[in-house]
Amino acid sequence: MRTAPTILHLDMDAFFASAEQASKPSLRGKAVVVGGLGPRGVVATASYEARVFGVHSAMPMAQARRLAPNAAYLVPRFSLYKEVSEQVMALLRALSPLVEPLSLDEAFVDLEAGGTAWDEGSARLAGVKLRADIRAVTGLTGSVGLAASKMLAKIASEQAKPDGLVLMEPGTERALLGPMSVRTLPGVGPATGDHLRRAGITTVEEIAEAGEDELVRLLGKAHGHALYAMALAHDERPVVAERETKSVSVEDTYDVDIHDRMRVGLEVQRLADRCVQRLRGAGLSGRTIVLKVRRYDFSTLTRSETLRGPTDDPAVVREAAARLLEAVDTTGGVRLLGVGVSGLADYTQEDLFAQAQAHAAAEEPADQEHPADEGSRESGASPEAPAERRWPAGHDVWHAEHGHGWVQGSGLGRVTVRFETPYSAPGRVKTFRTDDPELEPADPLPLVVPVVSPDALEHPGQGSSEPATLPKSRSGGGGEGAATSSP
Repeated sequence: MRTAPTILHLDMDAFFASAEQASKPSLRGKAVVVGGLGPRGVVATASYEARVFGVHSAMPMAQARRLAPNAAYLVPRFSLYKEVSEQVMALLRALSPLVEPLSLDEAFVDLEAGGTAWDEGSARLAGVKLRADIRAVTGLTGSVGLAASKMLAKIASEQAKPDGLVLMEPGTERALLGPMSVRTLPGVGPATGDHLRRAGITTVEEIAEAGEDELVRLLGKAHGHALYAMALAHDERPVVAERETKSVSVEDTYDVDIHDRMRVGLEVQRLADRCVQRLRGAGLSGRTIVLKVRRYDFSTLTRSETLRGPTDDPAVVREAAARLLEAVDTTGGVRLLGVGVSGLADYTQEDLFAQAQAHAAAEEPADQEHPADEGSRESGASPEAPAERRWPAGHDVWHAEHGHGWVQGSGLGRVTVRFETPYSAPGRVKTFRTDDPELEPADPLPLVVPVVSPDALEHPGQGSSEPATLPKSRSGGGGEGAATSSP
């Protein structure tokens, strides 16, 4: 293992929710939950204010609403998250050419790969500067861990949350890890944690004291060896430059075979939700849903279904996995279940809403009246128009009179919009018909006010540094609640 803390792990703080708060002044300091808002939606990210109420990622959205009824519930804006992620990754690559992204908001960096000599002091300064640069460029915060290995750097960044930096000095790792929960170590989930607890092992120090042979007896050869090495702070895994992801999957092995068919189905749904969380975290969608089942006799079955188009809708993945399960005989018991998605593509916003709309349409009674349909009939629009006039909560809009805003909610032929930008004071709220011709979807604005050179101000048509998503007619005080630009 290295003698200097030159592995850096960055984890952005409550990334999706923090980006929404930075984008919407009226939500700063308030509980924000981002995820699928349908009856079977799940939480993608909760702000720290929402976590106080017990809301966390992968929780069913219905449960989150019960815990935090006054929170703002928003549909993800992956185009914004990917844009901010690219800014953050560019800052990491300025530190070192060897960067290993784990998701949109998380990455490892090998500082030594840049060819510079590093010690504890210079590594700490690099972490401090990185956090400051991220805040300046994106307006968001990230937590940094520095250590001599990937495992320790990730644990350090968890200890640093939120908005902090923790450096593990080489030689002190065992003492720092010892009192921590076994769940701190990578690969120790709820099932393994419970298994160790029943054996009287609850801390990392107790794992080390149990010895390798006992861990192999409890957990099997591969897991036992790996866990013992981690408890001794041994981790030789290198930082690997980004490579194309071919699939995203999750699986669980059960201490006791599952015989109840209903429970097997519930486990598959839970795994599907976790898989989608990873998929969305990587900014991806996929066409092929894969189900893996290892039965009581260790025989392993794999079934797959390819959809018409890519999706990251948890409802779509759950239903596909459930259909695949119907064709699998689980008589005798199940030892392992897994759900995966392959045939990956970069996330496109249309994927999510097209899938969600098709799913909702399939569930609704044929005679149910759609609020958007009501508005379109009154305006004489064609039946296809409502599909093009969706107003997801949290998404950006532009109004010819009031300027840039975001959707607070919609229904019954109406859409409520708050007009504000990342650079304004909290804005005012107005309600419109869903088919109002002056209201249209808009691109997200940058979270930090774009820098405009003095020359661009004197000659607006020449060399402006403003992005295309922020036309000059929209950046000033054109609407209620909007702030005028300052030179």
